[in-house]
Amino acid sequence: MAKYPKFLMEHFQNPRNVGEISDPDGVGTVGNASCGDIMQIFIKVNGDKISEAKFKTFGCGAAIATSSILTERIKGATLEEATKISEETSKEVLSQLPKEKVPCFTLATDALKLAIEEYRCKQTGFHEKGGFDSKEMEKD
Repeated sequence: MAKYPKFLMEHFQNPRNVGEISDPDGVGTVGNASCGDIMQIFIKVNGDKISEAKFKTFGCGAAIATSSILTERIKGATLEEATKISEETSKEVLSQLPKEKVPCFTLATDALKLAIEEYRCKQTGFHEKGGFDSKEMEKD
């Protein structure tokens, strides 16, 4: 059985920010087919800062703990800071996770990146898959 640091166990046993944000500004959804983990991170942005962050995770204890840690740390951060926090937290947590649990945290950071990307796309009216939003085009 894997040995986890105390702070990870605390976030697994008492996860913070569990749930959905109604009318989120960005949602990132990712999954890992090999382990079956599925994760969603929801963000609400006020000005240029993340005012709220929540997650829903179907997965192991490490996936739940890392989602909780990441959502705690990005609240109040700008989008750029959140990306850096994600990278810094990644180094800190990954150095303490058993190697087989590393993909769990990678999911959390990937979900955050997708949530931020969705928020930015909404702001510009550009959707990567389909080009510009038709409503955005009608404004011109």
